[in-house]
Amino acid sequence: MSPRPRFQDRIALVTGASRGLGRAMALALAREGAHVVICARTIGALEELDDEIRALGGHATILKLDLRAHDRIDQIGPVLYQRWGKLDILVAAGGILGPLSPLPHISADAWQSVLDINLSANWRLIRTLDPLLKRAEAGRALFVTAGAAAADLAYWGPYAVSKAGLEALVKSYAHELANTNVRVTLLDPGPLRTALRAKAFPGEDKSKLVEPEQVAAFALPLLLPTQTENGKIVRYRADGAQPAAPLAASNDA
Repeated sequence: MSPRPRFQDRIALVTGASRGLGRAMALALAREGAHVVICARTIGALEELDDEIRALGGHATILKLDLRAHDRIDQIGPVLYQRWGKLDILVAAGGILGPLSPLPHISADAWQSVLDINLSANWRLIRTLDPLLKRAEAGRALFVTAGAAAADLAYWGPYAVSKAGLEALVKSYAHELANTNVRVTLLDPGPLRTALRAKAFPGEDKSKLVEPEQVAAFALPLLLPTQTENGKIVRYRADGAQPAAPLAASNDA
């Protein structure tokens, strides 16, 4: 008799699901029995992911979503409530790198775009999905941060500020959830083999980078009801070890 999938009958929403870690998380959750609401801007990539999930015997719902369209984010909670009445899992993996440039050279539009997508969109996700997570038996949320949040890298201003802000946002939310059934975690995946990383480090040897699927497998237990830590930053290490103290910025992207 095969074991029951760990996320059987759970509803999960994943942003940034068209590629990278978001895509890997969506596939991993679907493989373990979750019905995954897959969100991204590119409908073609979402359709391909939906086909792959169905080929695994899983189930998904496509939700085209531009994280800059804040009014669209606000509508997600009511839509999910009408269909399922709850949300068991949120994986907020959507984000952009933005310009790598001296701060005085960054345009106002570029600065605002990074903050809108990497920070403000996650606040809006929290605002619209919080009631649904609290309606679940054991709501779990995972937000993706990066070592750049330590803000000790030149030319990474917008990205570093947005990730540092995200960490403050999620930690504040975690304290507000102390007496609820919801728990939130920040995941720093480290250097991943993704398009975002390639943009940041175009000459890097990609063979030395970690695949998103490895981090997804590592991260799944953080979304189980048995995960009771709240507001913690978990940093992926290829050797599986977790440092006793936060790592210094390591050019993570």
